[in-house]
Amino acid sequence: MIRRIFVSSVQREFASERRAIVETIASNPQLARFFSTFAFEFDVPAADKRTDEVYLSELAVSDLYLGIIGNEYGGVTAEGVSATESEYDEATRLGIPRFVFVKGLTDGKRDPRERAFLKKVSPGLIRVRFEDVSELISSLTASLDQYLAENKVAYSGRTY
Repeated sequence: MIRRIFVSSVQREFASERRAIVETIASNPQLARFFSTFAFEFDVPAADKRTDEVYLSELAVSDLYLGIIGNEYGGVTAEGVSATESEYDEATRLGIPRFVFVKGLTDGKRDPRERAFLKKVSPGLIRVRFEDVSELISSLTASLDQYLAENKVAYSGRTY
């Protein structure tokens, strides 16, 4: 069974990270056996639809939520929160397993709303900090490997 990973972040701030995630999952023979990705900018064609309706419906059919928190908060929805925070809240409500990665070792340059969002996420789950794309991909790969082991999925010829 292929598990779908919903990639959530401010698209502009994390363009290279988002592309690296999609390409890594698709090109790694082991990961591609078990995972696919949904990243809005790569998977949604132009259409006469509201973006929030599309991303929330895509999240609802995903198996994992991958959130990346950086310095920018992003555009605010009608509900007064960023798309990333809205997606995180919906993943939480739906009980979708969440993996959150935080760019940077300090929080001083973050938009105050992004700091508040990070504070909201912090007590609920383990987050991993990263400095560059290679650290993010390494941490993500380790998280997915652990997920497969914890869910007793056959991986690399063995069952965890």
